[in-house]
Amino acid sequence: MKRVAVVYGVVIFSLIIMVSVVDAAEKFASVSMERIANGYLKAQEYTKNLNGKEAAYTAEINKKRDEVKQLQDKMTLSSDKEKEAKKAELESKFKDLQELVQQKQADFRKETFDKTMEMSKDIKNTISDYAKKEGYTLVFDAAALAYQLESMDITEKIIQVLNKNYKKSP
Repeated sequence: MKRVAVVYGVVIFSLIIMVSVVDAAEKFASVSMERIANGYLKAQEYTKNLNGKEAAYTAEINKKRDEVKQLQDKMTLSSDKEKEAKKAELESKFKDLQELVQQKQADFRKETFDKTMEMSKDIKNTISDYAKKEGYTLVFDAAALAYQLESMDITEKIIQVLNKNYKKSP
């Protein structure tokens, strides 16, 4: 009889410990940053705007290149005296083209960097706020995980919150 009481005591003690462990269990989640970037309306809009600016930059640069090319073509058909007269003009146009290319590339890189940082901040803050609200201890980037349960993936929820907040923004 004493043995049965000890066994029951051990079982009850074990159950109490298991319940405590379950209560203290950490809550983990994962997100796919790639899917978030692709699904975030602000990112899509920025990409569209940047592609438009890149096309405008490219058109402007191509126009200047065509001017330089036309001047080079004219010089090839010109006499030595005319070539000498147009040499300074060609050098000036070529220098202007180089400066334009460098400036446009720098502007584009800066704007791309600024927009990327802004979106990264939005995403990070949204994930952090959502995790706190829902009681998550850790949220991992799915790209860094070899395996996780699908039920741990909160990517779509994060995209919904980001897009909802973006639509509300002025």
